[in-house]
Amino acid sequence: MPAGVEAVLAGAPPTRSAIHLFSLVNRVALVTGGHRGIGLELALAMAELGAIVYCLDLPAAPDNDWFKVKKYAAEMPDVDDQLGKGRLEYMCGDVTNQQEMWKASEAIVEREGRIDIAIANAGITQTIGCLEYPAEDFKKILDINVSGVLFTAQAVGRQMERLGIPGSIILIASMNGSVANRHWMGYNTSKSAVLQMGRSLACELAPKGIRVNTISPGYTHTSMTKMVLEDKPTLEAELSAQNPMGRFGRPDELRGVALWLASDASSFCTGSDIRVDGGQ
Repeated sequence: MPAGVEAVLAGAPPTRSAIHLFSLVNRVALVTGGHRGIGLELALAMAELGAIVYCLDLPAAPDNDWFKVKKYAAEMPDVDDQLGKGRLEYMCGDVTNQQEMWKASEAIVEREGRIDIAIANAGITQTIGCLEYPAEDFKKILDINVSGVLFTAQAVGRQMERLGIPGSIILIASMNGSVANRHWMGYNTSKSAVLQMGRSLACELAPKGIRVNTISPGYTHTSMTKMVLEDKPTLEAELSAQNPMGRFGRPDELRGVALWLASDASSFCTGSDIRVDGGQ
């Protein structure tokens, strides 16, 4: 369907089409690691644009903070009828369990009739010297940060293919997949794998109408980074000095790029990595 100048020249009546490119009304999304942090932030953003968003995470039930966000989304005023009103739902799940992830996606489709978007966000970090890195710790970070991302993409992609849905799969990578720093070898390795996974999935799934892109955040304030910084009072200043903006990012500063990739506004974008890192 033509839009913009092409639509004007074809005789379409005046309409504000640009804003509605970002509408997620009647779209259904899965966000892993959706109990807190970046995952919950992006889930709320999609709900604000009308999506039904399933937040999948390890806890059997969400905490009070998650319920506050769910309530906030439910009470969102309707600014524009075409943007609609979304909602948040919670699912307990383990991204490292392939069959469990496939079944979770199937359950969402059984309830909602479709699934259009996935944000594979669940991940962990470790700061361990490369020569002392315990085998089990290295296997764990690869299992969660790499296998968990694949299993999420598989789970949703299988349903999109079955239903003929031109969906969007977004993998949360990291600038650490493209740059390196000391003592983060395992994390850097896992995020580099996510970047290549995103490109590979994009090539294979594009003929099915499924887009796959990655987002690479820079240093961002989350509960996970807080744990890394707690015992190193000078580390935040040192890391902040590495980027031109001289600071850490906020989770809400990832909203715009995630909404763009999730929506029809990015319909010709696949296999791309979007860096949100303060210019680092």
